[in-house]
Amino acid sequence: MHGYGYPPEQQPRRRPSPATLITLRVLFVALTMLSCGFLAWAAMLRLAIVTRRKRDWYLLALVFALNVGLVVFFGTLPEDAEEMTDAEALIGIGWLFVVVAGTVTYYLYAEIRHFGPYGGPQPGPPPLPYGGYAQQQTVPAAPRPTYGYPPVPTPPPAPAQPPAATPPPAVPSPASPQRLDQVRAELDELSDYLRKEGGSQ
Repeated sequence: MHGYGYPPEQQPRRRPSPATLITLRVLFVALTMLSCGFLAWAAMLRLAIVTRRKRDWYLLALVFALNVGLVVFFGTLPEDAEEMTDAEALIGIGWLFVVVAGTVTYYLYAEIRHFGPYGGPQPGPPPLPYGGYAQQQTVPAAPRPTYGYPPVPTPPPAPAQPPAATPPPAVPSPASPQRLDQVRAELDELSDYLRKEGGSQ
């Protein structure tokens, strides 16, 4: 065990290139579809190994059990009958469709989500130690469009200073008179327009 103090550093996992990910997705989806679902467990095995989640391991076992059940179902059909009955055919095809469609859909969803922008570990500042306190650095947000108004310049971020004992309360600065006049004129224009529209109905 590591005892008190900072936890040991974990090595970041190397993320595969997008071309590799797409190739693997195509390969496992094609393997599932071309084998009529009998090799669907391969896609689920890869997903369970990559994500390391219990749910994916359980779904791998479920897909494997469904495939074994399908083999047993087709194995128990009478051999002396030349053709399958409609019910047997519907059960077999429905079973195949559920295994193939469910596996392909979940495999693509879970893998894209795992390797997508919100799934895996994100680059950035390391997490804080368990009991430690650290000063949080904030990055100013990018300016947002103001829809028809000229962009408001943002001041450059101030250099980091050691925290003061008690910072003075911030006083909001009043809006510029020019901006207030512009907003007032637009509101008057909007109310005139609405009066005209309300009177014409």
